[in-house]
Amino acid sequence: MKKTFILALLLSASQIQFTMAQEKITQTAGRTQLGELAPKFAELNDDVLFGQVWNRPGLSPHDRSMVTIATLVGKGIIDSSLSHHLQFAKQNGVTRTEISEMLTHIAFYAGWPNAWGAFRLAKDVWADDTEGDGGKAAFQREMIFPIGEPNTAYAKYFIGNSYLARVSTEQIPFSNVTFEPGCRNNWHIHHASKGGGQMLVCVAGRGWYQEEGKPAVEMRPGDVVHIPANVKHWHGAAADSWFAHLAFAIPGEDTSNEWLEPVTDEEYAALEKH
Repeated sequence: MKKTFILALLLSASQIQFTMAQEKITQTAGRTQLGELAPKFAELNDDVLFGQVWNRPGLSPHDRSMVTIATLVGKGIIDSSLSHHLQFAKQNGVTRTEISEMLTHIAFYAGWPNAWGAFRLAKDVWADDTEGDGGKAAFQREMIFPIGEPNTAYAKYFIGNSYLARVSTEQIPFSNVTFEPGCRNNWHIHHASKGGGQMLVCVAGRGWYQEEGKPAVEMRPGDVVHIPANVKHWHGAAADSWFAHLAFAIPGEDTSNEWLEPVTDEEYAALEKH
């Protein structure tokens, strides 16, 4: 059941990502740079390669960028054309983590010097991902669901900053909740006389979930936690990682939430030592 749910969720997220990335790609570089010298080449570049091939539905622009970069590096092309495609890849949603992992992987097939040259270019393209926002922008690019707005309505029940994005209000309402590193919510209980409770699905980063009287459970992308009604618990980010989970409110009767004491610094620090 858990695997089936995760598969359905990932397929849904993939469809969302594909839809979000499908804004029509246009290109004018051929005509701008070669229009007078080679008008037919410029036409093929702008109208056929980018106008048609890049807009075909079989692959998302994100995946086409990954394939293109791997091909260029494999052929030893690490000049301005690769720099252009790295910038284009970032626009198409390729993250700093993804480009780093891809170049590390293909170094063993495309050659170490080629990978070194590509890394020098990629470092400049993704340089701003680590500046100014504590990694929030970079974390968003790793996640299909939006981070959302500051969770001000519940801020008094959190240590650190959290963000809330309502994903759906139909059937089973659920939201994406994002925690900055070290952020966690207070101990709390989802009360219900029948049914109720909550389900968490980690979608990015690393975090913790703990029920009263039980060891804390580490959460990574794809992990699912089922929280019964009337069970005291808390959840939040690891000290060194952003963390995001979908929170599903399970329908029930006489439902209410009770917020309790914070998770102390001592309790939290003990988890990170394991």
